[in-house]
Amino acid sequence: MKKLVVLASILFSSWTLGLFTAVQAQDPFYKGKTIRLVVGSSPGGFYDRWARMFARYMPKYIVGNPEIVVQNMPGAGSLVAANYVYNVAKPDGLTLGMVQYNIYMDQLVGRKEVQFDVRKFAWIGSPVSETVLLYMRNDAPYKSIRDIVKAKEPPKCGSSGTVGSDYILARLLEDAIGAKFNTVLGYPGGSEIDLAVEKGEVVCRAHNISAHFGREPFNSWHKKDFDRHIVQTGRKRDANLPDTPTIYQLFDEYKTPDISRRVAQVMLAGGELGRPMLATPGTVPERIKILRDAYARALKDPELLAEAEKNKMDVDPSSGDELEDLMKKVMEQPKNVLDRVKKMLDN
Repeated sequence: MKKLVVLASILFSSWTLGLFTAVQAQDPFYKGKTIRLVVGSSPGGFYDRWARMFARYMPKYIVGNPEIVVQNMPGAGSLVAANYVYNVAKPDGLTLGMVQYNIYMDQLVGRKEVQFDVRKFAWIGSPVSETVLLYMRNDAPYKSIRDIVKAKEPPKCGSSGTVGSDYILARLLEDAIGAKFNTVLGYPGGSEIDLAVEKGEVVCRAHNISAHFGREPFNSWHKKDFDRHIVQTGRKRDANLPDTPTIYQLFDEYKTPDISRRVAQVMLAGGELGRPMLATPGTVPERIKILRDAYARALKDPELLAEAEKNKMDVDPSSGDELEDLMKKVMEQPKNVLDRVKKMLDN
């Protein structure tokens, strides 16, 4: 009799557990929810364009089909957005961020405005790695990087903040080969800097190669011979820039010392982050897995890939795990390298 009671109890418990699991499957966490995707730059740029693509395609691969709403929060080269996602947003998997890939630099040099640790973000992934191009108005009196090195008055370049690719590349070129720049900070985003270049407020800007050949105003600029290309940060010349020297070629030409080359590796590592998406630290691993899986599946969606190709947006993704490992390696640097980076980026 006791055996029958125990058997009945086991069967009832199994049935109850199965029913509970079925109810869970029918009522997933994200059902009826809204995910907010905070973008650390102004509308119109590639960060914003990628965010809006993910907002359309990721919900297809999240059980419950939540809505994803994009919110632009520009300021200080994505520092405002990063601080918000890290400190203000709840760690519930309902807030994501897309921040500029050089956001780690502010932490690396110890700026007081930083209220986050990049090693503790839950990294979701990146659609592509990036290399940077420095462009210049064609009517500016600087025909090449050699003219900038020799110039009595440095060219005036625009930047959104001290982690912007404009600012970082300018400091790197000054340290490595002696090319000085007058960097104007405070633009909300890349679109505003491009407009400033057109107006003549500044004459140059550095940004991702993929963006420079993927949209207006650059397509029109190239037809009008409005801009020239000064230097690119890849180890090999991009197919779109066969006549533009790489920064590594300049290092060899100017006999850049080893310490400056190591600093360059740290400062250019952001390109490997590409256009990263992240979540608030402390978000439960199960929800991070859901978001990472949806992100990866969205980047294989034929409709997304067709849209990306149409808009000349390259797709060569990195996983969240890969981004986490990269940030750990970048943040663990010898003191002499960190001191040099801090000195270069002191503003």
